[in-house]
Amino acid sequence: MADAIRVASVVRTFGAVRALDGLDLAVRAGEILGLLGPNGSGKSTLIRVIVGLLRPSSGTVVVLDERMPSRRVAARIGYMTQSAALYEDLTARENLIFFGRLYGLSRSEAKRRAAELIDRVSLSEKADVPVNRLSGGMRQRTNLACALIHRPELLLLDEPTVGIDPKARRGLWDYFYRLHGEGATIVVSTHIMDEVERCHRVAMIEQGRIIALGTPEELRRAAGAATIEDAYLAFSGGAAAMAIGGAGA
Repeated sequence: MADAIRVASVVRTFGAVRALDGLDLAVRAGEILGLLGPNGSGKSTLIRVIVGLLRPSSGTVVVLDERMPSRRVAARIGYMTQSAALYEDLTARENLIFFGRLYGLSRSEAKRRAAELIDRVSLSEKADVPVNRLSGGMRQRTNLACALIHRPELLLLDEPTVGIDPKARRGLWDYFYRLHGEGATIVVSTHIMDEVERCHRVAMIEQGRIIALGTPEELRRAAGAATIEDAYLAFSGGAAAMAIGGAGA
C-alpha cells in the first residue's frame, strides 16, 4: 500500500461556505504528515472527512484501501479531536479502559495499555481523578491517550498538544516517533512551528486548498525563507498550489 490516505478533488460545503475547495492530498503509508494553516483554513474539516465523520459534498476519499466512510477501517484509526471527547464522571484511567474495551481489547489488555499510556502522557498523579476535575491540559493528555489505546495504524491528531507544557510535549513527540517506528501513519494538525519541523512532510492549507506540499527543508528552500513560518507566508501570497519535488504524488 503506497498511500494510507488519498483525497481527490474533495469539496465540502456548509451552506454557502466551501470549507474544502477541490482539495487533493496523498498521505504516504508510514509517514508523519503535518497540516499547517490558519483557523478556518479547512484543517479540521479535512481530518473529519478522512475519519468519516463528514461526507464530502463531492470528490473521493480512500483510507487504508477502503472508500470512506467505511466501518471496516474504523478500528484501525485513532482520532483525537480538538475538544476532549471524554466521559466527565469517569476517571482518566476509567476512560482509557472503557475506550480500550470499546475497541475490542480484553479487560486485562485494556488495563495494561491504560497503565502504559498514563505513564507515557504524564498522567500518573491524576489518573484516578474524575475528568471533570482535571485541568484543560490534563484533559488533553487523556484525550490523546484514548486515541492511542488500541494501537491504531493510522492516527489523526487535531491540535494534539494545545495546553500541554513543553516537557510533556517533547515526550509526546518522542512517542509519536516510536509509533512511526512501529509502522503507524500519523497526520497532525498544529500551529506550533517546531512541531511542523518534526514532520516528514508538511501540507500547507489555505481557503480549503493545499497551497504547498513538501518536506520542511524543501518548502523553506522553494520559498527562499529561513523559517517554515516565513515559507507559509510566502506561499500564501500565491494563487497556485505547489507540490515540491513530486511530493504530491
